[in-house]
Amino acid sequence: MGALENRVRGTAPESASTGPITREELQLASRNHAAPLESLRWPITPPGMHYLLVHFDVPQLDPFDWRLSVGGAVGIRLKLTLGELMVRPSRTITVTMECAGNGRSRLDPRPISQPWDLGAFGTAEWTGTPLAPLLAEAELADDAVELVFTGADQGVQGGVAQHYQRSLSIDDALGNDVLLAYEMNGRPLPPAHGFPLRLLVPGWYGMASVKWLRSIEAVRTPFLGYQQAIAYRYQHDDGDPGTPVQRIRVRSLLAPPGVPDFLTRNRLLEAGPVMLRGRAWSGSAPVARVDVAVDGGWARAQLEPSIGPRAWHGFSFPWVATPGVHSLACRAWDASGASQPLEPEWNAQGMGNTAVQRFDVEVVAAGSLG
Repeated sequence: MGALENRVRGTAPESASTGPITREELQLASRNHAAPLESLRWPITPPGMHYLLVHFDVPQLDPFDWRLSVGGAVGIRLKLTLGELMVRPSRTITVTMECAGNGRSRLDPRPISQPWDLGAFGTAEWTGTPLAPLLAEAELADDAVELVFTGADQGVQGGVAQHYQRSLSIDDALGNDVLLAYEMNGRPLPPAHGFPLRLLVPGWYGMASVKWLRSIEAVRTPFLGYQQAIAYRYQHDDGDPGTPVQRIRVRSLLAPPGVPDFLTRNRLLEAGPVMLRGRAWSGSAPVARVDVAVDGGWARAQLEPSIGPRAWHGFSFPWVATPGVHSLACRAWDASGASQPLEPEWNAQGMGNTAVQRFDVEVVAAGSLG
């Protein structure tokens, strides 16, 4: 039973807490960045609102001195400047990205890490050059099994000194939409988003899209680095090797209507007709359906077309708000049949918690909010 058994017995694993947010978590929360839920009103998330997770420090890189090396199990080793990458054929792809830990702070006990609530998401237009032609140019060896992507950021995690590194199978890396991206929303990557170059792996949680990319190495045996073999795993408890976190699970979120109380963020809304709006996405299959609940009564929402094959869908639901406190919720399904769970599903690292969003709105008399 592992962690579930521990919860029933009232003993949390060492890596989880039932108490207040710790100082260490607060430090992480203050340096990383969640998208405010009102940003769901924008089809393309402004860069300043897009979620941001930086594992170590943001490296200061000179784009004129920077080089991308491609090596390992290849026939031709490459070393490319940013200018050489930018003159290659390019694509712009609209991609919804999400951190695998989104919703972690809503688990009980709470796994100790970046304490995301629900804001670790964003949708941007990424421009770059496709990875597959570059690998063909390097003459990837027939017996290569994975590509290891190494960023310039470095630090210590789990007692292991490391550069941030992740790998993809050859098949996943050769996907049509996998890019070496150098622009976000039509401008050079902001420093914290990976300037001058990052990997972009649409449909996967954000940990796969390595930032400040400095090297790509083809390897003949599976990569077992920290961020691959230890971090980003679905685990029952601390001792479980778990299964890898990969594609984004289906999720929907409502943009809270009305206005917030400054401290509590509780919502206040004037009585009358209101159109509830939100976004839904999945990394495995297109979103097929979204339901909205008002005070526990579920009904089908109007689902809009996606703004791109790798991007979210808008949805809307008309509601006549009457005075009093009302509970709102939303739930999505994708074309594979996967749906959001009604309650959180606990795991030791707090990954992939896409439980249904629920919140209360206090509806007040029309005109009382000015």
